[in-house]
Amino acid sequence: MDIRIAAYAVIIRDGEILLSHWNEHGRSGWTLPGGGIEGTEHPAAAVVREVFEETGYDAEVDRLLGIDTMVVPAAKRISGDAPLYGMRVVYRAHVTGGELRNEVGGSSDEARWFPLDEVSSLKLVSLVEIALQLDADEPANGVPGGGRWERSRERR
Repeated sequence: MDIRIAAYAVIIRDGEILLSHWNEHGRSGWTLPGGGIEGTEHPAAAVVREVFEETGYDAEVDRLLGIDTMVVPAAKRISGDAPLYGMRVVYRAHVTGGELRNEVGGSSDEARWFPLDEVSSLKLVSLVEIALQLDADEPANGVPGGGRWERSRERR
């Protein structure tokens, strides 16, 4: 089994959320700014780096919201021949500077602010709904879904 650890930011201001459009290998959807941790990088440092890379904004982490995990079966992976265990560390963050721009040469191709009441009409990556629920619930143990988890939740 392969393992991928990534960090993502929920950034909401003035009733809008900052999203990044993931577009890779023929798959796409709106997601949170964020991505894979590099080397020995701490997830909090990774999310700040990823927000800048994908949106052009400098960001600061406010707090850890939670950690979501999933298993992607080998047959559903874009690349790789083994199942993938994904750990997604989700933070609440805020913009401290910079200017909105799109990533060039990465896995995302657009960054945009959306009114929160329009998010449900977008083609979303599942992480967005999970992260918004974490942001609303702020579970003490950081586990989505009221503190319960399934041993091997698979991406469907």
